[in-house]
Amino acid sequence: MRFNQTAAQIDALVTDQIVPGVSYALIDGLDCQQTVVGDAQKVPVTKPLLPDQLYDLASLTKVIGTTTLTLRLLEHSQLALNTKVCRILPAFKDRRVTVLHLLTHTSGLEGYIPNRNQLSAKELKQALLTQLTVGPNFEKKVVYTDIGLLYLGWMIEAICQKPIQDLIQEQILTPLGLNDSTFAPDRQLAVPTELTAERGLIQGVVHDPKSYTLQNHSGAAGLFAPLKDVVRFAQFQLGQLTVEHAPITQGSVQALYRDWTPAHLHRSLGWNLRFDVRNQHPLIYHTGFTGTFMLLDRARQTGMVVLTNRIHPTADNPVFLERRDQIVQQFLQENH
Repeated sequence: MRFNQTAAQIDALVTDQIVPGVSYALIDGLDCQQTVVGDAQKVPVTKPLLPDQLYDLASLTKVIGTTTLTLRLLEHSQLALNTKVCRILPAFKDRRVTVLHLLTHTSGLEGYIPNRNQLSAKELKQALLTQLTVGPNFEKKVVYTDIGLLYLGWMIEAICQKPIQDLIQEQILTPLGLNDSTFAPDRQLAVPTELTAERGLIQGVVHDPKSYTLQNHSGAAGLFAPLKDVVRFAQFQLGQLTVEHAPITQGSVQALYRDWTPAHLHRSLGWNLRFDVRNQHPLIYHTGFTGTFMLLDRARQTGMVVLTNRIHPTADNPVFLERRDQIVQQFLQENH
């Protein structure tokens, strides 16, 4: 395995007490090294981290679920990249924003929803569609937000007439054989996230506040999965997994390895891009607020999946973000 230094840096997240525990995989061709170290939780009592425990994947939901489902609709001509949001969601009045803008986080959407966490799901959806505006960053800057993928989820719901999370389960998770991935986990199988005054110890329910309100109508977060399932998804993305009823073609996956923004802002469809140390080819990359991230290199058939609960017991953990970037750089250094 060529990624020894990368593995050492991931292990150090636990030994340096930056995260309670970590489940991770390093993929090198058909060799896949999976490791589980540390604890599942520190408060109110310490519990060891077990293989196959479920993580709140946070925004990895976007790429595993909603992005893949969007690519499926694009393949079946039920959506197009130039489909305007307002055509399918008429409550949203701006006529410029398209599916491409949502996927690449270049919609320029901005604004503030007062008392957001006190709203019902219906009220929150209406507020997000009617109270945000398109600002000066439109098409000029990548500003990562949940909103674009929430909008996409609602567009898909309007087309398919089912909640987005039900559609992800039926059309993505089940066909790919992600058998333990779920939007409704057994609490006892889930790794806890934050301990909050409002919600207590959050375990087995989505941490993200908007997704907590929206429930199965959120395409931005909410998916729980064990390491083995995220690895299986990664192997499908790398073209290593043959699936009889695959949700999308390998052509659609291959197309992710390019910059889809007209202004060359280094953003793919749903995914961020990283580049190898010689800047010769792109890798696809995504993170989740809870402490999850995935980096895949189809050209070299390599990848990294890291699952932690870095927001346990508190979300105030900036050191993790620094170390995550160092781990990514180390992977890129060894990935040659």
